Order: sequence, then C-alpha cells, then structure tokens
Amino acid sequence: MSQTVAQPESQEMPTSPEALMARLAELEIGYTLYNHRPIFTVAEGEDIERGISGTHCRNLFLRDKKKNNFLLVLQNATSVDIKKLPDIIGSDRLSFGSADRLWEYLGVRPGSVCPFAVINDAGRNVKILLDRSMMETDLVNYHPLMNTMTVGLAPSGLLKFIESTGHTPYIVDLSAAAPDKKEE
Repeated sequence: MSQTVAQPESQEMPTSPEALMARLAELEIGYTLYNHRPIFTVAEGEDIERGISGTHCRNLFLRDKKKNNFLLVLQNATSVDIKKLPDIIGSDRLSFGSADRLWEYLGVRPGSVCPFAVINDAGRNVKILLDRSMMETDLVNYHPLMNTMTVGLAPSGLLKFIESTGHTPYIVDLSAAAPDKKEE
C-alpha cells in the first residue's frame, strides 16, 4: 500500500528541509544528506538503511494525561514498553500523540517525525528524550523533517542543534523500559 505525506494546501511546513540544512551549516554541524523514496516505518526503510552507515533511529511522539508532550528518540533496535516509561521520565501514563497534535507542536506529519522538528516548537512544549545507547554511537541518522531524506550526523551535533532551539535534551537509559521477556 502506497502512502504519501501531504500537507494540506493551507498548511505549509513551518520549516523546510532546506532551511534546516542551512541552520545546521550556520551552527557548523557536519552532516551527510541522503535522498531516497518515502519511508513510513522502520520495516519499510530496512533496505535503504543497509546503504547508509551509522545508527538508524526512530521517534515516538507521546503525551501524558496532563497533556505534556514528549519526543522519544531511540535506536531502531531498541524495544520499549511505553507503560514502563513514566517511571523513567517522571510522567503520567503515556499514549501516542495524534497527527494533529504532532503538526501543531512539531510541524511534521506522521512518517517524518524527527528530533530536528523541535525547530518548530518555539513554545518549548515538547520534552526531548534521547536514548543513552543511541547517543553513545558515532553516527546517528534521522529524517530532516521529510521522510524522503536521511541526515547522518554525530550525536554531539544533534545535541548542539537541539540546544540551539532553546530545548534541553534529556538523555535517558531505556533499559528499564525493555519489554518483559515472554515465557516459552
């Protein structure tokens, strides 16, 4: 089934991928840009990932009962049980944020969620949570606001970018949020 990420005619992206690249250059953050077909899920991107070095990552846009917003950025290989996250991050019970809420706060559509989207969160309404094991790698990969591209950069560059938006990145150990092993 083919999907596309279409912005409603009346809603242009608040920040274009080109403007994001200009911001990275302005901050003197080195990166490599890869163009590819649209990727909506981790599984859909496996063949593309094989051709791009570094740690491939995914992003979960979450909210709690008090309507606090969280962007959890983690390695594709890291499994988490979101029922266990509240104890780690100090929140109420979490659920996935809606597509409308995602657009309202981060200015991206499902399939294009990425840590770079905090550039659109001028009100600092989203708390950024970064997987510790991901941040200990040499190179991390994310979509640059669109799911037809991937940007690879050093974790230190990601931190510099997030901090430049006025957000505080929180590095979290997700090992306690691993799903329970099923008994055979």
